[in-house]
Amino acid sequence: MKIQLVAKPPNGLNRAIILTFFATALAVCAAEPAFVTSKPNAGWAEGGYYIHNNMWNSGKYKPCSSTLSAWSYDNWQVVTRMNNKNHDGAVKTYPNVHKDYTAVPIDSFESITSIFAETSPRTGIYDVAYDIWINGIAKPGCVEIMVWTDNRDQVPGGKHMEDVTFSGRAFKAYKAPIGGYIAFVARSNFASGSVNLLDIIKWAAAKGWLPAHSTLNQICFGVEIVSTEDVDAKFEFTAFSIEAKAKAEVQPHDDRK
Repeated sequence: MKIQLVAKPPNGLNRAIILTFFATALAVCAAEPAFVTSKPNAGWAEGGYYIHNNMWNSGKYKPCSSTLSAWSYDNWQVVTRMNNKNHDGAVKTYPNVHKDYTAVPIDSFESITSIFAETSPRTGIYDVAYDIWINGIAKPGCVEIMVWTDNRDQVPGGKHMEDVTFSGRAFKAYKAPIGGYIAFVARSNFASGSVNLLDIIKWAAAKGWLPAHSTLNQICFGVEIVSTEDVDAKFEFTAFSIEAKAKAEVQPHDDRK
């Protein structure tokens, strides 16, 4: 926030009121985060979402570190240090914000859209991405759908199947031959915007890549990090929300009317 002091109170406003305003603005700018953690699996529930440090695969690649600071579910950052010294390209951590769903049938949704904004350091190897879990979370029989919005030198699993366009944005679609992994990688990076997640899920279902009558379990948004070239790097997330609307229930027809 840029604050410019004026020599004279505009429009006759009392100088004390102006100074109080500036003091309040400065206090907001300098506000301490509500949650801070460097623990590998710690997180914070806020506003119906969960912000998760999620260093799920970093233990065998020491030294690795990640400090997550959050002001709210739609305003958080992570300062992380990861390396790719053994050159295997493995993801070490996926700090994210997510919303859980209790196995809600995909067919019951009218729409699922999400907005986001992020800033990445352009250092190392990573992908900023949605991670959508279908028919369970990280267990046999489930399907993982990733939507990469901002990619730096990362390569998805699976095989490139075809290109597809959603809401005017072109993506490369990948699918693993074994296991339930699907990735949509944006052909041009975008650091903010809106994504129609239900359109993507339905497209995969129409291709036969999802079982019939599949259910939604979780939607995440964060950054998969392979490496920051062994230096501290900051990833900032400054907007996020998910809007999911259920289909309207069809009222039974009353023939007596």
